[in-house]
Amino acid sequence: MISSFLKKTKRVQWPLLSFLFLSIQIFLVACQSDESTDSAIPGPLPDETEESPAIGSGIGDARDISSFDLVAEMGVGWNLGNSFDVTSRDKTLWGNPLPSKAIIDAIAKKGFRTLRIPITWGYHQNETAPFTIESNYLDRVKSVVDYGFQNKMHVIINVHHDNEWVRPIATEATATNERLSSLWTQVALFFQDYNDSLIFEALNEPRLEGIPEEWTGGTPDGRMFINDFNKTAVDAIRATGGNNELRHIMIPTWAASTVPMAMDDLTIPNNDDKIIISLHTYFPWPFAGQGMESWGSDQDKADLAAELDKVRQKWIIEERRPVILGEWGSIDRNPIEERIEYAEFYAKEAAERELLTVVWDDGGMFRLFNRNNLTFDFDNIASTILTASDR
Repeated sequence: MISSFLKKTKRVQWPLLSFLFLSIQIFLVACQSDESTDSAIPGPLPDETEESPAIGSGIGDARDISSFDLVAEMGVGWNLGNSFDVTSRDKTLWGNPLPSKAIIDAIAKKGFRTLRIPITWGYHQNETAPFTIESNYLDRVKSVVDYGFQNKMHVIINVHHDNEWVRPIATEATATNERLSSLWTQVALFFQDYNDSLIFEALNEPRLEGIPEEWTGGTPDGRMFINDFNKTAVDAIRATGGNNELRHIMIPTWAASTVPMAMDDLTIPNNDDKIIISLHTYFPWPFAGQGMESWGSDQDKADLAAELDKVRQKWIIEERRPVILGEWGSIDRNPIEERIEYAEFYAKEAAERELLTVVWDDGGMFRLFNRNNLTFDFDNIASTILTASDR
């Protein structure tokens, strides 16, 4: 247990203190020319953004519907991984081209109905208060969000590889909360006119890197700080008003883990009724993430079914909260027959348990789609996921 002093200091409420100041700051930044233009992060491309997002799937009033109803209508998803989430100013550094409308058009044409856009913000955000995000970076993110809406998809945007400053430890939690509140205030204001087809995900896999418990559920204090970070994000988003009062928000456990103690210690900020649980399960990791084991036996399938049952029992049955499995998939080191069988079983079993899946595609070892030539390198896996997910 942490000291009573830390229990008090960790709960500083930043959103209401910073909201007015940040609103003015964002307005002033928007009116100025952007001096930090980066060739790897161009602004919106005129020939790609002439078409406005479809009314009813993007711009417009948010509906007051339950998160269960929203998740039910979303449809199976695909991740634009290793793009905006690159930990560099150069978003092509990890081998993918900059996102284009042609990429998102191809993903939607294939049949994926939800687009998750992982975003690392720290390389495009001031490190000191008021932590202003570069306007051209927000514009570029908006362009890709709009590509999704032009295809009548649901879109998820998040805070992804920002673990350098999102640190769940006592010495840095207050600073993290201040910066995280500023970030989500700016993002929420920027996208305020977008309806409930746009979902915010507070954090990706929040954790303290390098500790023994990093991937096994974290520490009690660490899990408590993750709860604080989730609350900070939710409070900041809600404080901006308008559509953000009804915005559906995904919150993760420590490292988005399905380890029981990580799930058990997650708290819902303010008992907010529009919260979706965000989890990742590359199960079993030796097969899915490392390609070191075969998969497909009756026991393999029983173990995976039990993993999905655990998630459903905890959140849908007991807590009455919908779940999005925001990352899953198998690495391109496994026999293709096993990867197809795995994809079919995972997608089918998850759909039967009302767990929405968003397959991870990094353009590399987890790729399904080749973003350079706009073709599916693993069309058989992509088609299997879509067919198996169709209940």
